[in-house]
Amino acid sequence: MEELKISEVYRAQQVLKDVARHPRIIGPTNLDPDAQIYLKPENLQYTGSFKLRGAYYKISQLTDEEKARGVIACSAGNHAQGVALGAARNGIKALICLPSGAPLSKIEATKALGAEVCLVDGVYDDAYNKAIELKESEGYTFVHPFDDPLVIAGQGTIGLEILEEMPDVEAVVVPVGGGGLIAGVAFAIKTLRPDIKVYGVQAAGAPSMAESIEKHERIRLDNVSTIADGIAVKQPGTLTYEACQRYVDEVVTVTEDEIAAAILALIEKQKLVAEGAGAVSVAAVMFNKLPIKGKKVVCIVSGGNIDVSILNRVITRGLTKSGRICNIHLDLNDKPGQLSAVCDIIGKHGGNILNITHGRTNTRGINSCELHVELETRNNEHIKEIHDALAEAGYQMM
Repeated sequence: MEELKISEVYRAQQVLKDVARHPRIIGPTNLDPDAQIYLKPENLQYTGSFKLRGAYYKISQLTDEEKARGVIACSAGNHAQGVALGAARNGIKALICLPSGAPLSKIEATKALGAEVCLVDGVYDDAYNKAIELKESEGYTFVHPFDDPLVIAGQGTIGLEILEEMPDVEAVVVPVGGGGLIAGVAFAIKTLRPDIKVYGVQAAGAPSMAESIEKHERIRLDNVSTIADGIAVKQPGTLTYEACQRYVDEVVTVTEDEIAAAILALIEKQKLVAEGAGAVSVAAVMFNKLPIKGKKVVCIVSGGNIDVSILNRVITRGLTKSGRICNIHLDLNDKPGQLSAVCDIIGKHGGNILNITHGRTNTRGINSCELHVELETRNNEHIKEIHDALAEAGYQMM
């Protein structure tokens, strides 16, 4: 990072001027009542992710000899599409190593852009090891997804755009996986405006950068597990860790439920589709993980390549977290009128019954039965109101 100059970021901005989209900042939003929250929607980028910026800039700076060898990359999915597009635009062969569990949408999109795909069992780090192996054996030019000064410079163009469009911004919130995005954004912003706060957000199931910053050394996790597959990285990069230590004010984590709730909020309130990795910045502000009260804040929504096949599950989880869906389990006396009475209480308090299961097996008494009710509710306060009404009527919740 000592070698990276702000002039490199400006040079990247010129190269990307007619290649990448430059999505305008959206807001203010109502995602946090205590702060002015704006969104930088990189999910609207070509390929659906910010990764195009760093990948394309890196490829554009390769020598003719490096281009002739073809490029190889490893990715959780988004960098793959950036490299594939960059290689296609430059007439270069591209081979991408992807984890076998990467969303099918990302795999097919990478192939559609003209790259050859090699699926590797495991997570991003396993794909990385395979890419290095093939680089050595086949002579490809390696395009790292985050730990490269030119890739970092490309991602840093987002920081320049935020400053140019909103010079009075007070804080920027950035998703963190390997750290390329936050390294570039933080470097650009802190170099030009050191007074602006830069915060990083990781999934609690993949907190490699957060733990590394806390322990003052690069930590390698034994395993990672999160719906935010785009940031499921076991170990941050050497350059990106150094950049976070130097330029980032704090790195926090968010839970799976919080990520799901943020995805849902972006769909409902902003009409934006974000993948898990792209929504972690919004999750952090929605659930008060950062000291931003009263501040003007830009959250980078880094990507929107969520697999449609899991979107329904994510939305359901988000509805549950935000109190829009509730499951109530009751232990009832097995006698006429009980089911009707419960439904009557729920209806009077505005709950909408979606599903009911009534059974006599696995109960605690011979004269008892179990009732499982799935409800549509307004929020967590509404759920408490229904719970209190049932308890007041003498019903015992399991």
